Amino acid sequence: MVATIAVYSLKGGVGKTTLAVNLAWSSAVLSARRTLLWDLDAQAAASYLIRAQDKSADEAQAVFAKTLPPGRLIQPTATPNLSLLPADTSLRTLDHFFHGLGKKKRLAKLLETLGHGFDRIILDCAPGLTETADQAMRAATLILVPVIPSPLARRAFDEVVAHLAREHGRHAPILPVYTMVDRRRGLHLLALAAEPEWPVIPMASAVETMTDRRQAVGEFAPRSPAGEAFASLWQGIERKLATMKAG
Repeated sequence: MVATIAVYSLKGGVGKTTLAVNLAWSSAVLSARRTLLWDLDAQAAASYLIRAQDKSADEAQAVFAKTLPPGRLIQPTATPNLSLLPADTSLRTLDHFFHGLGKKKRLAKLLETLGHGFDRIILDCAPGLTETADQAMRAATLILVPVIPSPLARRAFDEVVAHLAREHGRHAPILPVYTMVDRRRGLHLLALAAEPEWPVIPMASAVETMTDRRQAVGEFAPRSPAGEAFASLWQGIERKLATMKAG
């Protein structure tokens, strides 16, 4: 059964897209799952990192209007088992479109149609408390929230948890993930000590290199600390999904 994993953060610059891309790669390669990475962020960073074909048609929003089937935009990637539904600038007005549409589960319905072709769908959500993000979190099987180990980032995470409880009631499980961790910093060590069970993705040169290589870390540096951290995180996600399915 397809599982949808929403990677979401209240603010940008916390490693959200890096997390989404590396998890999608891990799903496709390490678990041999038929995986779709759906880029919902108008900045299209995930699409760039996965080397999306530049069709420059600005059709991404048309999928939500149902004037274009999602399958028409899905692209294969160089990674076996990994496909991409790319973003483009038309998504800048997606929130306005959703408000006018008045349907809270449009994204969930589209995911149902895609579920027959994939085992795992990773959503790279746009940052902010938006209608698009709400739709993604309503549709998700699991919600991953990257958190930089700092008081302000922890405060933002707590706001996300409160928002979901207030607006959604029952919702998918939330998995916070510490990102961009530098163990040389005292503030980071204090944050890690406060939440020792949270997964950790280190600050690493391999992560920064992704932009130049346009590859997941596991593709070119699987034995690096970051590569092993992403792999370990994905294994934990698979165990979590298996437990949820069994329950």
